[in-house]
Amino acid sequence: MPPKKTPGARKAPAKRKLAEEFPPGEVLTDSGKKQWKLGLPVGQGGFGRLYLADANTSTAVGTDASYVIKVEPVDNGPLFSELKFYMRAAKSEQIQKWTSTHKLKYLGVPRYWGSGLHSKNGNSYRFMVMDRFGEDLQKILESRGKKIFARQTVLQLGLRLIDILEYIHEHEYVHGDIKASNLLIHHKNPNQVYLVDYGLAYRYCPDSIHKDYKEDPRKCHNGTIEFTSIDAHNGVSPSRRGDLEILGYCMIQWLCGILPWEDNLNDASYVANSKIRYGDDISELMEKCFPGRNKPEKAG
Repeated sequence: MPPKKTPGARKAPAKRKLAEEFPPGEVLTDSGKKQWKLGLPVGQGGFGRLYLADANTSTAVGTDASYVIKVEPVDNGPLFSELKFYMRAAKSEQIQKWTSTHKLKYLGVPRYWGSGLHSKNGNSYRFMVMDRFGEDLQKILESRGKKIFARQTVLQLGLRLIDILEYIHEHEYVHGDIKASNLLIHHKNPNQVYLVDYGLAYRYCPDSIHKDYKEDPRKCHNGTIEFTSIDAHNGVSPSRRGDLEILGYCMIQWLCGILPWEDNLNDASYVANSKIRYGDDISELMEKCFPGRNKPEKAG
């Protein structure tokens, strides 16, 4: 006998599919009619695959290619959300103009080069062309068997990230998921760091109209649990102050190797309450994170 259906029961969300693997040489045509050739796969995350790519479709894509293409089944949501950010705020000319105006050598925001739809074997895929990068900072830490960065490195990362956040905030967006695994070095210049993964990016001020502060229990604890903001724990959409709070947690972890609430990340309420408690008593937070060590100096 088939099991009885519970009246009013909600269906579980449909399971997202991982994109099938495309062979090197596959050509994708973006919405601007520009053709891109795929090279070797270089990664896979969530529900998408990442390939080396080049605009020159007459030759094979080399290992020195300057672009990557992210491909996801069209029914999946993360790339669609990310794509909206890139199309509105990450065009090459936008980034170049802002970088020049602010007298920066570079800005760690990946540039958008194109996007479109592609059909294969009866399936439809969404793709996006971006700059290519190297390893992420989390993998670099783990490969060295370390948990912390040098203080000078953390301060430099903080400065670069403040530039990045200023740019995306000015363009009506917040990131919402800053962490070492979302910070990638340039594939040719290890001194340049870029903030990637805009799947949680939120347009907080569309057309210069700020969205209201509103708690939503369905959105509670979005983001990466150890770093996400107190607002996010309360189900509030990502915000500028939330980005800065997340950056603060990251910098503390990069300096001392652990955050006080990391001993129980399975309990979101415990994590949220710990952040509130330590936020109300910064001296206790510093003592917990830097016992017997030189603590970061207070602002004058």
